Amino acid sequence: MYSKISADLLEFIKKCPSVFHAVSSIKNELEAQGFQELTEGKKWTVKKGGRYFVTRNSSSIIAFKVGGDLDEYSFNIVASHSDSPTFKIKEDYKIVQNKKYIQLNTEKYGGMIYSAWFDRPLSIAGRVIVKNGDSLETRLVNIDKDLVLIPNVAIHMNREMNSNMKYNEQVDLMPLYGLSGDCSDNFKDSISQYANVSKEDIMSTDLFLYNRTQPSIWGGNGEFISSPKLDNLQCAYSTLKGFLKGSSQRSVNVYCCFDNEEVGSGTKQGAGSTFLEDVLKRINLNLGKTEEDYICALASSFLVSADNAHAVHPNHPELSDPTNRVYMNEGIVIKYNANQKYTTDAVSSALFKVLCQNANVPCQGYTNRSDVAGGSTLGNIASSKVSINMVDVGLAQLSMHSSYETAGVKDTLYMINAIEEFFNSHIDAKSPGVLEMTK
Repeated sequence: MYSKISADLLEFIKKCPSVFHAVSSIKNELEAQGFQELTEGKKWTVKKGGRYFVTRNSSSIIAFKVGGDLDEYSFNIVASHSDSPTFKIKEDYKIVQNKKYIQLNTEKYGGMIYSAWFDRPLSIAGRVIVKNGDSLETRLVNIDKDLVLIPNVAIHMNREMNSNMKYNEQVDLMPLYGLSGDCSDNFKDSISQYANVSKEDIMSTDLFLYNRTQPSIWGGNGEFISSPKLDNLQCAYSTLKGFLKGSSQRSVNVYCCFDNEEVGSGTKQGAGSTFLEDVLKRINLNLGKTEEDYICALASSFLVSADNAHAVHPNHPELSDPTNRVYMNEGIVIKYNANQKYTTDAVSSALFKVLCQNANVPCQGYTNRSDVAGGSTLGNIASSKVSINMVDVGLAQLSMHSSYETAGVKDTLYMINAIEEFFNSHIDAKSPGVLEMTK
């Protein structure tokens, strides 16, 4: 079962070379399950028992299932993110080097391990905006072949390569596309071919590099998975599967996958935007509820922020906290931080532990070393717009923000089962600081 779920996850990731493809893949799964697409710019009709989804910027998506018994309802919400660190192709993309080489001019997106991008097959995916008469339309593009590569400098030319190498983003990280005599400038031709449009009709692009190395299940007993974009498509996939399986009649179950977490979430489609708040308020209005009903619903609502976590490194265990250590294949990670980089507190942690117990899923606790600053994630950012009880969780992995990351073969199923249990539950805030969870 673990290997089957992991193989399905890796097939999902292969379909998601960009954030736009990730949201498109999620959308296809929802439509196959009978969900109806809503549009932000049109009025909604939301009914009890209905299944719906809405996208923003084609790179973030929120889906929801409406229960049938909503006299005293709440929102059960899970949030993950669709983006990963990569390189974006600049508008004026062409660099001719020494009159021989054609390079693509890029800039980094998010914080990444630069060395993981060298000497491996890469390609380009994203979206193009196309003029069609008086309209502008979005087309997804995936150049499904080995297209570019970022070559390392030979160690003979840089004897300090293995000693504190510092990379210059404008010099060392430009991908090689071709030789000027062989492909003087056919990059736009390739884009237009894969978008199935004339290149003259392409008005603008959002195109990114992605790693073509194939995902793998490996290890002495097949206990590991490795793939691009495990952070955070592993959580996006597993929480989607749990959301589809769960069904609480006394709640509105909500699945979110936001873009731009890797650059701070401060965009119109990020977790720091009004997207989630807008959707929840429109659900409330469509159900004939008042603003006070909405505030009461929020008091009993709960959000699971799902974003992968750092497993203890086999070569550097000293980088982890002395006691709060997490390992692959040992269950869902609950993240704690005294300075609220993670939203977990005693109440939300206890509730999630009970969910895991009910689902027969192991869980483990994570904090950074006290002398190491950690990153933040979706929960504390989303709480600025929608203030509800939240817990930050994830799945343990190695090589976070590499172009090729490693996780445990068992943990995807653990997350699916725990999230299914969450979406089968109804939470009541009976009194301040007290949550009651029922089926």
